[in-house]
Amino acid sequence: MTPSVQRRKAPLLRRLAGTVFYSLPHPMRRRIVRIATPTYTLGSVVLVMDEEREHLLMLRQPPGKRWSLPAGLLNRREQPIEGARRELAEETGIEADLAELDPADPCAVVHTHGRWVDNVFRLVRDPASTQIIVDGHEVWDAGWHRASDLPEMTRATAKLLSHYGLGPLAEPAE
Repeated sequence: MTPSVQRRKAPLLRRLAGTVFYSLPHPMRRRIVRIATPTYTLGSVVLVMDEEREHLLMLRQPPGKRWSLPAGLLNRREQPIEGARRELAEETGIEADLAELDPADPCAVVHTHGRWVDNVFRLVRDPASTQIIVDGHEVWDAGWHRASDLPEMTRATAKLLSHYGLGPLAEPAE
């Protein structure tokens, strides 16, 4: 025996709006939904650290003097891991196999005020043997920094790193 379901009657205007909406052709309904719902921009970020997680690779990019991470927006239909590998190679010259890029925990960070989502990956590299190449245009400088003493960084970078216990916004360890 199933319990009875009580249904409230929606107000007349709402019922009428629903009837009109569902009588529209499917492409028109889809367009209305896309206009009315929030959208998010998708990007990928790579946390490049040494095996002991004591050093983090950071970049200095225009227009400011603050530091950030290897990152960028995804191309249409590009998978986040492929975007992470592409951006890493473009900005630092570091070539990584897809198998080397591990999803971070958490694997995505939602920036609700800026309305973007960063897919975050980790890559292990030895600072002593990793050659970094920057183009001087998109990236001005790159360098390894002690995870316990990171340089002044962008607000977005500080917020992202705080999810991983790094940077000035991270919760102090107990």
